[in-house]
Amino acid sequence: MRRLKRSLAFGLAVLLVGVPGCGTGRPAGDLSELRVLVPNAPGSGYDVTARIAAKALEDAGVIRGVEVFNLPGGGGVVGLQRLGYERGNGRLMMLMGLGVVGSQYTESARVTLQDTTPIARLIEEPAIVVVTRESPYRDLGELIAAWRADPAAVPVGGGSSAGGPDHLAPMLVADAVGIPPRKVSYRQYDGGGDLLAAILHHQVAFGVSGQSEYADQIASGQLRVLAVTSEHRIPGILTPTLREQGVDVVFSNWRGIVAPPGLARRDVQAMRDAIARLHDSAQWRTALTRYGWTDAYLDGDAFGDFLRTENDRLDHLLGGLGLTGTGAGTG
Repeated sequence: MRRLKRSLAFGLAVLLVGVPGCGTGRPAGDLSELRVLVPNAPGSGYDVTARIAAKALEDAGVIRGVEVFNLPGGGGVVGLQRLGYERGNGRLMMLMGLGVVGSQYTESARVTLQDTTPIARLIEEPAIVVVTRESPYRDLGELIAAWRADPAAVPVGGGSSAGGPDHLAPMLVADAVGIPPRKVSYRQYDGGGDLLAAILHHQVAFGVSGQSEYADQIASGQLRVLAVTSEHRIPGILTPTLREQGVDVVFSNWRGIVAPPGLARRDVQAMRDAIARLHDSAQWRTALTRYGWTDAYLDGDAFGDFLRTENDRLDHLLGGLGLTGTGAGTG
């Protein structure tokens, strides 16, 4: 019944706002003038990934003139809602990831990922724990000691809402070192750009983000990395993993692409074929190496199955940590 009501609501919304691209005579499968929606602010991990992918599509001769635009808000839910309104638009994709899955639980999303068309999963990326160069915490041990002593006095910042990667990673670390996750002072920012400003202006004691978002600040010495959440050390970053420093946590984020609901089959196939060609291109392999991303390509229906599994996993994980989601569920 809930899904029926939601479907009726979106049907009415589409009639009211119209569907860009419809009625233009555009043949199905034509990806000229493709737009990629980024549901976070410029400088976020989604933004970086989308712009690198768009350039690789261009340079590899797959699609020319791809436009990337930002529609931030609600940890990705504003963009997700826009995607729902664009039903049938075969010239629109959205770059998303684990953070959008989590946002469904906290923002009472009227559109969920189960309403979208899965295109492909692209990458995995570990998180990093960072402080400013003048931070009193010289290593992870000192940070954890202060955090245990008074969790409220050591706020952590992240660029995702509850249930997103920047939120889950510190909660898992807190749980592993004996800090009840509910006592953690987590401050949410809308993407890596806003989080970076908060870290540099000492609004938080430390931040957790994707490694590619702060490569320049780490290289310049503005930020220091205290730990990485991957199983193995990250090339180019000498900092030990959490496990090497006695914290039994391994965690990775992922990012992928979804499209509006109600697409013609030829549009869906054209999008999946284009992203498959992106994945196989030399330009994309170069980007993976440069940004330290792990190839996690998963195509089409298999990605749709993965999204459903991730939704259930996140629900279980949040419950296990004592962090209650507000539950968009699977729809």
